[in-house]
Amino acid sequence: MRIRCAILDDYQQVALKITDWSTIIEKVEIVSFSQHFYDENELVESIRDAEIVIVMRERTPFGATLFEKLPKLKLLITSGMRNASIDLVAASEHGVAVCGTASSSEPPTELTWALILNLARHIVKENAKFRSNGLWQSTVGTDLYGKRLGILGLGKIGSRMATIAKAFGMDVIAWSQNLTKEQTDKLDVRLAKSKEELLETSDYISIHLVLSDRTRGLISEKDLQRMKSSAYLVNTSRSAIVDQQALIRALDENWIAGAGLDVYDIEPLPKDHPYRTMPNVLATPHLGYVTERNYTTYYQEAIEDIQAYLDGRVIRSLI
Repeated sequence: MRIRCAILDDYQQVALKITDWSTIIEKVEIVSFSQHFYDENELVESIRDAEIVIVMRERTPFGATLFEKLPKLKLLITSGMRNASIDLVAASEHGVAVCGTASSSEPPTELTWALILNLARHIVKENAKFRSNGLWQSTVGTDLYGKRLGILGLGKIGSRMATIAKAFGMDVIAWSQNLTKEQTDKLDVRLAKSKEELLETSDYISIHLVLSDRTRGLISEKDLQRMKSSAYLVNTSRSAIVDQQALIRALDENWIAGAGLDVYDIEPLPKDHPYRTMPNVLATPHLGYVTERNYTTYYQEAIEDIQAYLDGRVIRSLI
């Protein structure tokens, strides 16, 4: 009898098409779910017989109570090598191996620039008018050249952001709690004296930090009030880094010019959420890592993780 493998949150229904599963199909029965399970009990009913579960990073949380309800689960695979929504201690206590895959930093960098460019030149609004035979040129865009990009976090993605910003002719400053001048000098980027300086002087602010106890709520209501009224905040990292209620107020009361968002406290975002109707919000449904190359890597390496498990080994362990 084949063991059962469940793939969760396959929104685009591409998991079984984007790579070749034939190497494990004789031993593994694979089922893919495109709908998101909001209700934990409904999720349990759908995957209770699965020995292996594949999740897309941080779409479906796996907490202690879920592990308790899935006694047959032995292998949990996530895209990427980090997933804050998996309780690794609970997984270990329940004898569940947790494995990851590689993930590229280029796709989220590209999406971040798509948001910045769209905010600067009102492309979505102008395209909508173009398609509806509306006004020919209804907005005046803002420049990137000569403006300041403030980068919160200068890791892989933040560093790519800085390089591209320099190519646009932007002034670039960066800040994070452990960032050093030696690191910023390598990229010809100025180290901000403080978070406050970055927020007060930047025209575009882009967040590229890992969510942790130190970064949760890092951007508060007071921080948003420090920003220029003409400035844009872009977050393709994690929503919890910014106080979401404060951001909604900042946008509603026009403390800042607008925001480009790809991450949210609840995903998929509720239909009645304010972000869906705010005119100064440009939002995408967490597309940062959603590209053909990344998806191919995720599922190809998930197959490798499964094959190793079938052979009695654990590779790319997160525990």
